Amino acid sequence: MTGKAEHFIGLMSGTSADSIDAALIRIESARITLLETYTAGLATGLRAQILNANADQLPLSHYAALDHALGECFASAAHGLLRLAKMDAAQVRAIGCHGQTVWHTPDGPRANSLQIGDPNVVAERTGICTVADFRRRDMAAGGQGAPLVPAFHEVMFRQPGLERGVLNIGGIANLTILPAYENIPVTGFDTGPGNALCDEWVSVKLGHAFDQHGNYAASGTPVPELLAGWLKDNYFSLPPPKSTGRDHFRLAQIADLAKLEQYPGADVQATLLELSAQSIAHAVRGADRKLAELLLCGGGVNNDCLVRKLAQLLPEVSLRTTDALGAPGEYLEAMAFAWLACCRLSGRAAGLQRVTGARHDSVLGAVYPGG
Repeated sequence: MTGKAEHFIGLMSGTSADSIDAALIRIESARITLLETYTAGLATGLRAQILNANADQLPLSHYAALDHALGECFASAAHGLLRLAKMDAAQVRAIGCHGQTVWHTPDGPRANSLQIGDPNVVAERTGICTVADFRRRDMAAGGQGAPLVPAFHEVMFRQPGLERGVLNIGGIANLTILPAYENIPVTGFDTGPGNALCDEWVSVKLGHAFDQHGNYAASGTPVPELLAGWLKDNYFSLPPPKSTGRDHFRLAQIADLAKLEQYPGADVQATLLELSAQSIAHAVRGADRKLAELLLCGGGVNNDCLVRKLAQLLPEVSLRTTDALGAPGEYLEAMAFAWLACCRLSGRAAGLQRVTGARHDSVLGAVYPGG
């Protein structure tokens, strides 16, 4: 990282595939400043294609077309952000584009992860150097390719003398552990489902992209036999390093959908939310550090029912959002990928062996020159 102030854009579309979050940051030495944010919604039809792609239901020609279409969407989101910030593209050093994950299988001899949203299109349409494909270099080195944000969380939130965690509640939830002592390394892992299962069920029952404030879940009562069965999922007992995605945590994978229809829809939603809350709490309590504070970020911070449930399950841990520290939780991952683009161009390793289980730390991302 140089001492010269430079601007970077981060583009992030998460597991829920409902929008693209864009963040413009300034990096000067070790200081990161958020300048502007922007959200571009994804059309309902495009979102359906993404979710079907993840469920392995599309032919290759559709993947190729979707890759291009999402590239255009990411480029459009970058332009929207620049207009809002009243900044010219020439003032931006690079874009960090995470892309849209449609496949993530981190274990076994053919471990791989696929993000689509053609970065060639992003670079061509914006004229800005674009960094993408952040996960596969770590996986080539034997790592999980996820989570990638703990290195960024360390820069932003580590505080000497405080045992702090950062919980990102996206479609999948991930936890970063920031130890109080600087000689103890940062760790992190995916805890399991965040919003993904709840989003999928509320879409089936009500046609909504997500459960506003968790109101649908709050109107129901968890079903004990469903919850008990889901909590036996082997993923929850695996030790870190570990990561997961919708390939594992989607309704068709964890349940017989016909049997779910036997229960009131709100009760199933309440059970799915309870699954997310209990698996997150289990991960926090089972972490190798006893946390005093947990910073919440991601779209799940707007699910009041889920946040209340976490507070009930973790009374010994102080909960607050990253917004309280000047970093809006909904845009934190977009900020992270802007920072990861900076790391790639400066040759800094941000893929952490101690987080992903790779054979070594890795410099992440492929570079696509701008115009």
